[in-house]
Amino acid sequence: MRTFRTVLEQKIRERRETLQEFIDFAEVFAREHNEPGTIGKRHLQRLIAGRKASGEPLGPTVQPATARLLERIFEVGIDDLLSQPKPSEIVGRQRPERDAVELAAALDWLDERAGWKSGTSRLKVRARLDALDLGALLDRGARRARVGRTALARALVEYYGDQGIYRAICADAEILTSVVSRAEWLDLACPLGGARGELTLAEETGDHRALDEVEASAALSRLAESVALGVRFANLPLYRLRSVDVGPGRVRGRVGIVPFVEYALTADLLERELIDAVGVGSIARRTPLRDRRLPSLDAVHDLSGRVCAGGVLALCAIARPHDQVRGSADYALLVQERSSQVLNAAGRLAVIPKGFHQPLTDVRAETAVGATLRRELEEELFGRHDVDTTVGDARSAAPMHPSRRSEPMKWLTGAPGRLRMECTGFGLNLVSGNYEFASLVVIEDEEFWHRFGGQVEANWEASGLRLYSSLDGGLVSELISQEAWSNEGLFALLQGLRRLSEIGGDRVSLPPVEWRLGD
Repeated sequence: MRTFRTVLEQKIRERRETLQEFIDFAEVFAREHNEPGTIGKRHLQRLIAGRKASGEPLGPTVQPATARLLERIFEVGIDDLLSQPKPSEIVGRQRPERDAVELAAALDWLDERAGWKSGTSRLKVRARLDALDLGALLDRGARRARVGRTALARALVEYYGDQGIYRAICADAEILTSVVSRAEWLDLACPLGGARGELTLAEETGDHRALDEVEASAALSRLAESVALGVRFANLPLYRLRSVDVGPGRVRGRVGIVPFVEYALTADLLERELIDAVGVGSIARRTPLRDRRLPSLDAVHDLSGRVCAGGVLALCAIARPHDQVRGSADYALLVQERSSQVLNAAGRLAVIPKGFHQPLTDVRAETAVGATLRRELEEELFGRHDVDTTVGDARSAAPMHPSRRSEPMKWLTGAPGRLRMECTGFGLNLVSGNYEFASLVVIEDEEFWHRFGGQVEANWEASGLRLYSSLDGGLVSELISQEAWSNEGLFALLQGLRRLSEIGGDRVSLPPVEWRLGD
């Protein structure tokens, strides 16, 4: 699903331009048409949101020169450009465009699972859209962003107990997460891409669970709010974990296929329900969806009895040569700030790449964890837009064919020893029940940084990218302690740092990280 906060945002996206590409165009347009107005990226981000950072409407604060420039480019008045497109009209239209098709699939799925007459979901979503106050919705998002990671983890320990909960000790501080793991699931050092990283495709059994009234109402709200806020949604297949056999040097298991909408409108709703409950002080009697879907640790571990979707996420470390300003040779460690337009962990810190474990075109051949990791590297850091399944149709039969690789990936795979990919840990995230394959990506040859360091750039899923030195243990310790982390992102960071400390040699001076599991 993709809609827009303002008409301005809609018109820029209809041009198929990124914000930076539009800024470059506007600069040329202003020069050629003798317009004094200019637009910076942060200014444009505020304009397309239609609101100030405080959540208030922009109103008359737009500079006249900027307003005149935008009006000349689009031939639309500034008040109309900064207005919100009517979401109910989007839901009501039947267009052959991607967004309408994806939304229609979600509405049809909801009608079927809720036992409603065809078309009922569309009417109900339209009614909720008409009743939505966008300002109040944005305020709710800001309140959710203030709920810290530790508070969520503590609430989940209160709900499920302490057994198997992953904790880390770093710089004499204990760090609690929401990830349930086992000793044999940690410090795997399992190379990804070979025979030791095997997941096999299992036949689906068609065990579809009907939605009750509470679950259907929550799904309706999710659809309406996603349309209003422009959350990207593509109803593509996801792998669901049926069984797992993980240990040092091996990643095995069985996966099935489930449509993305099944996850988005059921298990993924548990995260925001939890955040809202913690935000008011307690989760007691405030988590009816969790009480139905994941009422106990036994239910969490019952992989075959529930829809257990998941992801692959990795700490990325890129070797850099000695630098007169920076100093000794090190690794650049990459951390992303998640965009508000992603489905989960919006606004949180996470390692990068981070993506759902899902196929592109070949559901059997792409079950390997390493296949997802390579795709996410291409999409999230190396600029491969054609493998981003949320923005376009998959027309290529083999999108990850060697001939289609980006220049950075071609170079990395051009000689042995340039790229290391390992699974460092496995866990089940109590936030929504997801499985998480924590990984480490190490670009070993510092020539990569010389050739391609300037081309490493996050895609739309990140609102910002941070870079840390593997020699700056103090700053990395501060990073670990930040409350803005997603729990799965922190899990992957901690496991990745442990492994990098083992293999990084003189390029690494990281704080020691020790883990322990709750009894």
